[in-house]
Amino acid sequence: MTHRGSRVLRVGALSRVEGEGALHLRLQEGRVARTELQIYEPPRFFEAFLRGRAYTEPPDITSRVCGICPVAYQLSACRAIEDACGVEVCGQLGALRRLLYCGEWIESQILHIHLLHAPDFPGYASAVDMARTRRADVERGLRIKQAGNAILELLGGRAIHPVNVRLGGFHRVPTRAELRPLREQLARARNDAWETVRWVAGFDFPDASADHALLALIEPGRYAIDGGIPAVMAAPHAHGLPGDTDQPLPLRQFPVHAFTEEVTERQVPYSTALQATLDGERYLTGSLARYALSGRWLSPVAQQAAREAGLGNPLSGTVCRNPFRSIVVRAVEALYAIDEALRIIDAYRPPPHPYLEVLPRADTGHGATEAPRGLLYHRYALDADGTVTDALLIPPTAQNQGAIEEDLRRLVQRRLDGEDGSVTDAELTALCERGIRNHDPCISCSAHFLDLTVDRS
Repeated sequence: MTHRGSRVLRVGALSRVEGEGALHLRLQEGRVARTELQIYEPPRFFEAFLRGRAYTEPPDITSRVCGICPVAYQLSACRAIEDACGVEVCGQLGALRRLLYCGEWIESQILHIHLLHAPDFPGYASAVDMARTRRADVERGLRIKQAGNAILELLGGRAIHPVNVRLGGFHRVPTRAELRPLREQLARARNDAWETVRWVAGFDFPDASADHALLALIEPGRYAIDGGIPAVMAAPHAHGLPGDTDQPLPLRQFPVHAFTEEVTERQVPYSTALQATLDGERYLTGSLARYALSGRWLSPVAQQAAREAGLGNPLSGTVCRNPFRSIVVRAVEALYAIDEALRIIDAYRPPPHPYLEVLPRADTGHGATEAPRGLLYHRYALDADGTVTDALLIPPTAQNQGAIEEDLRRLVQRRLDGEDGSVTDAELTALCERGIRNHDPCISCSAHFLDLTVDRS
């Protein structure tokens, strides 16, 4: 509607994102006066559910935070509790955990690429509409996703909310013979994933730049997935550079146990999710951040795919800051996850026991992994008998909410500046929904905290 030079745009329910959210945009005299990503899904109180539970329970409980990325929650919980108990899982058990995480990356990234995000670029309303004329592309995505699900089913016991993960490892580990059919399926999926990279690289990408600090785990020598050290690449403006620079910038690292000293959460009155800042500023976590900080450690096949897709040379640390091109980075990451899964399977030798003993002790543990949507942090305090006395979960979407809002403001302002004032609400709505889907928000994951205070003055 218009009134004295003002317009208010309300998107009551965002489509093709995980969870329930809305957008409120106020335009005043040709300027974007307010942008609010309104997450109205009710708080889910997971931290409260965890208090008073046995230290063995968080991996299974937190997997219910999300049906798309349950492994991220399970393994972040395992890492944090094992840290509190002084246990490190490595060797073949660690490799199996990474393989399980690769399965989640494959199915989750491909779901977002083929079914949620890709329809935006040719202009389809949904993947169903796209399938009417681009059936082969949709079917290819489903085949790749099936390969990721097969990993979850074999290692996790089922594709959604796996039940085979436990502290110290697994309830049961597979034999080499059981992995053989999985390898054959993944080899076919790798060819399909190559084709997906080529497909999305050919899309028409609007000009945009995410001038934010980038936060991701790094694990020198390999692409960080199931662990690592938090590292930050400052926003270009902090170095006096333009926001669309593709040059790598210096990294700053900090230990996982210092996460809440670096990242601060706050409540905003229009959202049931907390928002996070890093050193007092908005930041971005997820595929663009991982590629910028760890692209040099992609496998050779993934590096070649990145170069052919126009993402620059990962070995030189080239940064991609266009959120619309995040779909290309996700496709490269899915290809990498398949390639990494094949490497792990080829090197696999069953461990002598499916898990390490994890005994309780009074301490606080910290764990972080890279969910498909970005860095996921868990913290648990235990008493001497292993009872959870405190729990904290900081999911990627809550961390990204400020950056998403700023990206939307810039997208709309750029569109307004380039038009004669005739841009319609419908056009702005479509642009904003595209901007949100660039970041693959998992809204349900972000709405889980305990306390909600809303100032209605």
